[in-house]
Order: sequence, then structure tokens, then C-alpha cells
Amino acid sequence: MISRTLGPEFGGSIGTLFFLANIVSSALYITGCTEGLVENFGPSGALPDGQWWRFLYCSLLNFLSLLVCLIGATMFAKTSVVILANANKVVQNETYHVFGNYTGFTVHTLQNNLYPKYGKDYTSNGDFVTFATVFGVLFSGVTGIMAGANMSGELRNPARNIPRGTLSAVGFTFICYLLLSFLTASTCTRFLLQNNFLFMMPINVWPPFITIGIITATFSASLSNLIGSSRILEALAKDNVFGFLLDFVVCGTWKGNPIAAVFSSWLLVQMMMLIGSLNTIAQINSVLFLLSYLATNLACLGLEIASAPNFRPSFKYFTWHTAFIGLLGTLVMMFVINIIYASFSIVLCLLLVVLLHLFSPSKTANWGSISQALIFHQVRKYLLLLDSRKDHVKFWRPQILLMVGNPRSCCPLIQFVNDLKKSGLYILGHVKVGNMSDFVIDPTLDEYTHWLTLIDHLKVIYL
Repeated sequence: MISRTLGPEFGGSIGTLFFLANIVSSALYITGCTEGLVENFGPSGALPDGQWWRFLYCSLLNFLSLLVCLIGATMFAKTSVVILANANKVVQNETYHVFGNYTGFTVHTLQNNLYPKYGKDYTSNGDFVTFATVFGVLFSGVTGIMAGANMSGELRNPARNIPRGTLSAVGFTFICYLLLSFLTASTCTRFLLQNNFLFMMPINVWPPFITIGIITATFSASLSNLIGSSRILEALAKDNVFGFLLDFVVCGTWKGNPIAAVFSSWLLVQMMMLIGSLNTIAQINSVLFLLSYLATNLACLGLEIASAPNFRPSFKYFTWHTAFIGLLGTLVMMFVINIIYASFSIVLCLLLVVLLHLFSPSKTANWGSISQALIFHQVRKYLLLLDSRKDHVKFWRPQILLMVGNPRSCCPLIQFVNDLKKSGLYILGHVKVGNMSDFVIDPTLDEYTHWLTLIDHLKVIYL
């Protein structure tokens, strides 16, 4: 959508960053899944703990995701359904028993949890957590709304399925998150929440429910991001954004499944997991996704301002105000999360735009560009503002219409009139003598090429 709206340069650069965002997100969820396993089954349990032990567990989970994605989208869909069924058991059996600092529903507990009091981040250097850190980690849990768009090639009716699926998923998860936050803040003390990451286990009917929920939810999310990133890479390759550099992706497709793209995504996820710190990966992930959402809002805003006839959003509450608020909000929150990551991602995006504009084979693709639509919109608007009654001799400019029989043989005349116009309106007409019925309505390819060559020649004369 962004490529066909903002042009291949912006689409290619944003698509590349969106691909990287899915890679980082997959690494994030695998790291979270490993953390849940270690917290439940180590260090005194069956699983030993340590930096490289955790990397090994992450690698095994990543390899399992690779196997599912290699089989194809059908296996991914079936796996997701099974995971969702297991995860739902956690919600249905929450908060029955009373252990430790579980107080039950009390106004006093809710009041104590209303205001922030941040502690230390023990997953990195022990620095105190801030609002930006918390938002960066929390936002990573709501970036799955584009999963349907990533799988658009696998959907039977994308135009119908993506809006309905996305909006229903956003509404359902929004209600669940609000309900879970309210229940937690009303029943668990601050000390319990800050010192026990698995505080739900002792207050559940059956503690393994929480373990199953953590592992299945994080693994499902990492699997979704891995298969989504492979589809984005495949789209970049098909659009010839990076030329021969991604030819192996197109060649490495078997029965509609981009095997080469899946392997490439899996390898990058494996490299991202070397970062180790969950909160650091989460902040990088949030910034990249916010930049992708910023570009989506920018594309919608540009189409709305340009009054593009092919842009007819069916969502009745959409206006340019909502797109602008979304664009501004994502931009601000990028810098709130981390100024360095946000600045680096924007610079990288602009660098990719310049490089793709100069070297990408897709820059000549006739996908349409929002810049041309905006220029037409502005020119039309200002032409309508012109009032011939307010013309004055001081600002008079010639408006010339030159009719010629054969522009190729009239180059001196065309250039002479061009010198006379003095920044005025200059229209060149090609006169063809005869009856209209004798001319071919649709030009042949040779005639079309001839006219394009002539237009380029006239541009040189004009300049």
C-alpha cells in the first residue's frame, strides 16, 4: 500500500524497516517464551540457567518456528488455532485461590496501584525503569494488528478479511487488556507485582495454566512475526526493490511458500537474540513498528488531502484528522521510548529512500506517486483562485498556443516562442490534417514510444 501510494522509494524503505520490525518482534517473543520456561523450570528445576543456556533455548524455539513456517501457511494457521485454544484456558480460570499478597478485590489495593512507582530493571544494568521503558515493552504486545495484512497473499478475500479481522482483534484485545489490568490492580499488591513476574501462578486454580499460557502466547506471536517477515521480504523481492540482491528469494519459492525468505528471516531472528535483554529488544521493536504505523498514517493522510479518486475508505469514521493524529502520536511516542533508537531509525529510513531513488531498479515502476497527485491538487486549487478581473499590467504574462504540423521539423520555431513566453503559459499543439475517422484511436506501441521520445526532446528544448 505504501509503495503504491508514496512511491517505490518510500515503500521500499518503510517495507524494509517493517521487515526488520517483524524480525525484532519475533526475537522478542522467543526471548519472552524462554524467560517463562526458565522461571518455571529452572534453575533448581530441570532446566539449567545462564546466558548461553537461554540462547540455546531460544535457538531451539526458533528452529521449531522455522519448521512450522517451512511447511507453509496452512500449518501456521492450524498451529495458531491450537495455541489459541490452550491460551484461552488461562483467562477462564484466573484468580480463585488466595496466596501471599493477593488481597482480593479491595479499594485500598486499587488506590495503592493507581500511581506510578517504578523499580529497577533487572534484565539489563539495574537502571530504574521509566514510563518510556514500560511503554516500550507494553507496546510490543499490541503490534500484532498488522499480522493479517502481512498474510494478505494467503487470504481468500483480503479487502474484506483484513479490515474485519484487524478491527475485531483490536477491540477484543483492548477489552481483555483493560479487564486484566483492572483485575490485577484491584487484587495484587505493588510489592507482589514488582517482585514476582509470575505472580499469577499462585493465585490460579491450577498453576500450570499460567505456564501454558505464557509459552503458547509468546511462541504464537514469534511464529506470526517470523512468517509475516518472510512474506514482507518476498514482497520486496517481487517488487524488485533491491534488484538482484533479492533474486534468491523469488527463485527459492516452492509451492507458493517462500522457502528462501523463511530461512533468511530465521537467520536474522537468530542474530537478534544475541542482544539478550528483553527490555532492550522490546524498545527497538516498538520504535520500528511505530515508524511503520507512521508511514501508514502518512500514506492515508496524503491520499485524503490529494482527494485521490481511488481512495475510498469504507471505515466511516476515517478523516484526515484521524490520520494526522495517528501520524503525530506515533512520531512523538517514538522519541518518548528512546531518542537514540528513534533518530537512528528515521535516519536509516531517509538513507534507504535516497539509495533506492538513486539505484533501485523499481524507481522506474509506474505505480503512481502521491507527490504527483498532491501537485495536481494544488495546481488545480490555485488555478481556480485566479481572477481575470484582477489582472494588472505589472504582472501580465503571455499565454501562447503554438500549433505546428510536425514538431520535429519546427524546433527553431518552438525554441523561439519559448524565449518569448517569459514564464508564461506555453501550450504546444500538434496539427494532423485529415478526417478523424481515418486516425487510429489507440496508438500502437511504436507510436507510443515515438511520442515519449518527442516529449523528452521537447523537455530538453524547454529547459
